[in-house]
Amino acid sequence: MNATVPHDRPERAYDVVLFGATGFVGALTAEYLAAHAPAGCRWALAGRDTAKLERLRERLASIDPACARLPLLRADAQDPAAVRELAASTRVLATTVGPYIWYGSELVAACAEAGTDYVDLTGEPEFVDRMYVEHDARARESGARIVHACGFDSIPADLGAYFTVRQLPQGVPLAVDGFMRSNAFFSGGTLASALTALSRGPQTLAAAHARRLHEPRLLGRRARGPVGAPRFSRETGTWALPLPSLDPRIVARSAAALERYGPDFRYRHYASVKHLPVAVGGTAALGAT
Repeated sequence: MNATVPHDRPERAYDVVLFGATGFVGALTAEYLAAHAPAGCRWALAGRDTAKLERLRERLASIDPACARLPLLRADAQDPAAVRELAASTRVLATTVGPYIWYGSELVAACAEAGTDYVDLTGEPEFVDRMYVEHDARARESGARIVHACGFDSIPADLGAYFTVRQLPQGVPLAVDGFMRSNAFFSGGTLASALTALSRGPQTLAAAHARRLHEPRLLGRRARGPVGAPRFSRETGTWALPLPSLDPRIVARSAAALERYGPDFRYRHYASVKHLPVAVGGTAALGAT
């Protein structure tokens, strides 16, 4: 979702509120802000457990002593009144609280209504599509920018594809394949979101269909993110396994928004695996899940 930001927004108490700050990714984000937030940035920590927020604030003070004075805001993602108050207090609301299909919709609704910019870490296609259908029109009216998938889903793929496209000729059809390798493990929140998404196949399909009915069609150009087939990649010297993630759709929507991607753009997304037994085992594990 996108919008033109109005110039008459009322002044807010904070520039950024980090909601879910005490979770795994929330704490990492808070540590980054403590080390890198620009001078004068007014930011606050938010969550449902004040004691945990206080302990996090103490840790952040070891990075930057000024963090000892960080405001702490108590709110529950399923309390509409508290969420509306949180959204109205800040220019940007960043949330790490998932699974988003259970804990995200009130936040998006509140930000769309208040004209507050919103960012999350979701990789849940159903949530992204439902939020577009339910809140895009109001977000455009209020000037709120609702931006999903701002973590490992889907920043590496989206920026990687954009960087690649900028090195390629303009005005011609382009086909880009992305290969992902990682030795990281799932956090508890990521695993919960993945299992939730996998268990909601019919709902995900219904949300995608509803979005297609609402979203304007791209005219005169084409941008796609199809699922590839398993194969051996000579480009990387590894086995390429298609990843059933949100990333190709995010890349395709960036391509639809920017003419630099050319008249006919295609992106495919793979896991890059060195050894065939690992590739076979990974495929079997995904199917079992």
